[in-house]
Amino acid sequence: MKLYFRDNFFNSGVTEILTESNELAGELDLKSAFGSSLHLYGADGVLKYSGAFPIFSNKWEVFGADGEEVGVLRHRIAFFSKLFEYDAGERGCYEITSPAFSREYEISDEASTLVASFERVSGWFSADAYCLENHSDVLNSYELVTVVMGMHEIQKRTKR
Repeated sequence: MKLYFRDNFFNSGVTEILTESNELAGELDLKSAFGSSLHLYGADGVLKYSGAFPIFSNKWEVFGADGEEVGVLRHRIAFFSKLFEYDAGERGCYEITSPAFSREYEISDEASTLVASFERVSGWFSADAYCLENHSDVLNSYELVTVVMGMHEIQKRTKR
């Protein structure tokens, strides 16, 4: 199933997560225009995941509904490509890659097996929006939405 979600121009407020058939799959609550954190709620309105930067860090931490850390996203240095690493603890380490200037990304496990893909689908003068397609039995789609939004926040921080 594909999920569609987006940022807001001022990085605060609630945005919808939609399915291919335009059904509500959940909501992203972007917490602050001055910081970078979010809560992700399912279609039932129950908190599923949250993400935030720790103080003085460029690592994006992902937390489950119980507040326990489930993974950490970090940017990796790469030439001619975009490279991120999502460490999901005992569930494995995943690499997020994209060629330079591309809007398409792939998420692969340690065996280089494709577990998910996503692309930026927004226009030039609109807030960034993404389409995620999850193929993983290990990583939940809501968790991956939180990871993609973390990658987006890291990219926004490095552009400043």
